[in-house]
Amino acid sequence: MQETAVPSAPPTPPVSLAALLSRDDLGLRQITGPPAGEVTIHGAHTSEMSDPYPYLLGGELLLTAGVHIPEAAGRPGSFDFDGYVARIVAAGGAALGFGVAPVHDTVPAGLVAACEEHGLPLVEVPPRTTFSGVARAVWQLMARARLSELRRITQAQQGLAAAASRPDPVPSVLRRLAGRLGGRAVLYGPEGAEIAAAGREPGDEVRRALAELARFVTGHPSSTATDTVAGTRLAAYALGPGRGFVLGVAAPHRESGDHTIASVAAVLLSLLTGEHQSGTGAARSSALVRLLLGARREEVAPLLGGGEGDGAVTRWYVVHARPDTGAPDAVSASALGAALGSPLVDAADDVVRVLVPAPPQAEGGGGVRPEGDGSVRPEAGAAAPRKPPAGSGPAGSGPAAQPGWTLGVSAPVVPAEWPAADAQAARALARARATRSALVRHAERPGFADLVPPGEAQAHARALLAPIGGVPALAETLRAWLSLHGSWDRTAVALSVHRNTVRQRIARCAALLGADLDDPDVRMELWFALRHLRG
Repeated sequence: MQETAVPSAPPTPPVSLAALLSRDDLGLRQITGPPAGEVTIHGAHTSEMSDPYPYLLGGELLLTAGVHIPEAAGRPGSFDFDGYVARIVAAGGAALGFGVAPVHDTVPAGLVAACEEHGLPLVEVPPRTTFSGVARAVWQLMARARLSELRRITQAQQGLAAAASRPDPVPSVLRRLAGRLGGRAVLYGPEGAEIAAAGREPGDEVRRALAELARFVTGHPSSTATDTVAGTRLAAYALGPGRGFVLGVAAPHRESGDHTIASVAAVLLSLLTGEHQSGTGAARSSALVRLLLGARREEVAPLLGGGEGDGAVTRWYVVHARPDTGAPDAVSASALGAALGSPLVDAADDVVRVLVPAPPQAEGGGGVRPEGDGSVRPEAGAAAPRKPPAGSGPAGSGPAAQPGWTLGVSAPVVPAEWPAADAQAARALARARATRSALVRHAERPGFADLVPPGEAQAHARALLAPIGGVPALAETLRAWLSLHGSWDRTAVALSVHRNTVRQRIARCAALLGADLDDPDVRMELWFALRHLRG
């Protein structure tokens, strides 16, 4: 039976009856009932009423000296012990503590028999132990349990936060949550499919029930629901209203504080799976529709937003990124976009592409000057630049390195130059991987190549490279090899091929071009041609 469960705070943890019996200062002795280790107590209450039902909330250790029980209760029919115990059980009483003296010298045999019949733990309280002493011991044990539970929750919160900062945040949070709860943690997508999971694999019945519970919370106003199937406690948490992501948890048992721990994980996963808002979704949808209907990039770029102040962005970076381990998924790509300050993310194959709005100081004009390595430093006498957005590096340098990712960053360009910037970012990423750098930026600076008109340069490039133009792999390998100063190993890393493959391709290029690739003049001319062939 699915039921909503949204407690506002972690409940006070109960204590085991065994912990109370282990207190030597109390001298308590269990006479009958289930093993003390299986009995939990939520409080202590004293009552001498013949019917304590109206005064119990459930889970109490009920303490009585038997004042309501006649001294001659040993005679048959003198007192209804069975009815008395039945009412305690019906009220949810956890255990019954009977005080010996001053009314009764021993625990009445009828009471022992009734407790045994109904499975109610019966504890003898010796004359030297007061009921207030027992109640105080219960509250002391509960206070210690609460302190221990708060420590556990705090440690779990810290661990989950640390997991969310890892390069693979979603799997890390799920692994940490499953480990803390000793069960299974699953992230369901908007279509109900498992996106990621961690922990012990449950049986088919539990797995189906958890998926059904996840669908339940997406179709109801409540953001949380619980259920129990095959002795396994299930819980589902909707990650944000209307987004469709759900966190499912299955654990063999549920301890006090587990809901709070799972709720912390749900908040973190909501942030990780949520779209980073740097402009309205409606505006971005409008931009996409206009592009599909033939609008120019320059016309739709303002709809993408992302700038500071009035949001007017005139230049953009293109970022290519690959995770250091594994393949990127939609969630990790979204998290990368959020870290870089842009929701415009495309995760295709092994590379994530992000379109990042350039901060004002990177949008050309006075105040900055590019360095040889692609970084940007202020011009002398220029006004102090404004604070760059989150995810950017030193003032004006554009997107910063991100833990767990290798990045290639283009120069800041206007929307009409996005395709060229995409190529720049791809080359920068290849160089970053080859040199094992966390980030490489494309450097734009004046050179001799700018003295040749683009049309003439492209015509010369096509003619020079015609012998290898029909084999894209040869041109790509030659470009990477030249950019890495003829390094076989680094070129192999950049292209994800064997170094012998690089040698064979370069030898083939030299043969087809009829050129000596050891000649620096030949290398320079070929590099010039390769740049303009793509341009």
